[in-house]
Amino acid sequence: MWKKLESLTHKIYEKAKRKRGNAKIALLIDGPNMLRKEFNINLDKIREILEEYGDIVIGRVYLNQYASDKLIEAVINQGFEPRISAGDVDVEMAVDATELVFNPSIDTIVYVTRDADFLPAIRKAKEKGKRIIIIGAEPGFSTALQKIADIVIKINEDFKMEKEDKHE
Repeated sequence: MWKKLESLTHKIYEKAKRKRGNAKIALLIDGPNMLRKEFNINLDKIREILEEYGDIVIGRVYLNQYASDKLIEAVINQGFEPRISAGDVDVEMAVDATELVFNPSIDTIVYVTRDADFLPAIRKAKEKGKRIIIIGAEPGFSTALQKIADIVIKINEDFKMEKEDKHE
């Protein structure tokens, strides 16, 4: 009987380990900074990695007015909302991120960027209790961004992800 109980307990534990996180995630992708040939960004892979933490409630890709129709269509086909900006993409993304700080339906904000321009918005989010995940790539991945994030995911040349969770 104890063997059956132990086996059942082990199965329940393994199932719980595989279970997705329960965070409500806002995913913000800095298109001009990250959707470049040299980074070979795979939006489906990013979605898959984030499922470990929870559900993506908001998924936006910020693009400038020079984005091709093909890129915009690809973003839409992958289930993301394109945000096209005639001005500075970083400003629009930072404003949206700051609004999300006050959205009670979101508890985790994910930035896909290398850019330290988002530090003020991230500081405000952390001040309000939001968890921050940064997904970035070298070269030019801001050290300050990596230090302020709760979780850092680095994309390497083969689109393998290296995770650093500061709470583990």
